[in-house]
Amino acid sequence: MLLPVHEQFIHQAKEKLSQDRRVRGLLAGGSMMTNTMDEYSDLDLIIVYDSAYQGQIMSERLAIAEGLGTLLSGFTGEHVGEPRVVICLYGPDPLHVDLKFVTLEELNVRIENPLILWEQDQVISHIFEKTFPSHPYPDAQWIEDRFWVWVHYGATKLGRGEWFELIDHITYIRSAVLGPLVLIQNGQLPRGVRKLEKYAINELEDLKKTIPAHSFESCYHALKSAISLYRRLRQASDALLLKEEAEHVSVAYLEEVYDSLIK
Repeated sequence: MLLPVHEQFIHQAKEKLSQDRRVRGLLAGGSMMTNTMDEYSDLDLIIVYDSAYQGQIMSERLAIAEGLGTLLSGFTGEHVGEPRVVICLYGPDPLHVDLKFVTLEELNVRIENPLILWEQDQVISHIFEKTFPSHPYPDAQWIEDRFWVWVHYGATKLGRGEWFELIDHITYIRSAVLGPLVLIQNGQLPRGVRKLEKYAINELEDLKKTIPAHSFESCYHALKSAISLYRRLRQASDALLLKEEAEHVSVAYLEEVYDSLIK
């Protein structure tokens, strides 16, 4: 559902960008692409440009963002590892817009086929016809190699009483491991914890147990719940080399820390 604020911004963006000879198209990803927008949706837009102007575009991306509407605040996405993105808040009616600047060549490697809002001479359509998207999936062995180290790290934070640190640590485990694995098991793309409330049909209550309060007992039980859920989810992966000794040592250490502090 496109709201008037969405439609107005897209209209302005197409009008402005089509006048820039460096720009070859405007695409939409996210909920607009999947036709699942609601009143809380932001816009995920992709500005496609000629690679001959890459230096110019990258140095001017904030200025380009300012030209698309009333920019209240905007900043580049280095903090999430994506400097090509400008994260914007437009006004006067508040609208969050992520603008990603990519070259035509960069479209050859993509995780999805965004919705084409405007293009010049069908250059983007031709790329989509010749190449195919590939969404990255978590590497089960990568996770297993790290998971028990993360458990040990969490146990040290429990022992020190650094519960805020441990809460953030468990949040990371939920976002990087448990959420994606649950989504995959339910036939969805592994997008962190996005819409787990909708798709985690059989795992929702177990996921809730991984959310700790700021207390020793709650953090301990949340970490234990994360371990239990991971053990269940990893069984779906074949050819997985289990780090059994690391698992045994890290879980035993967690119990040792817990027992030593409840006495």
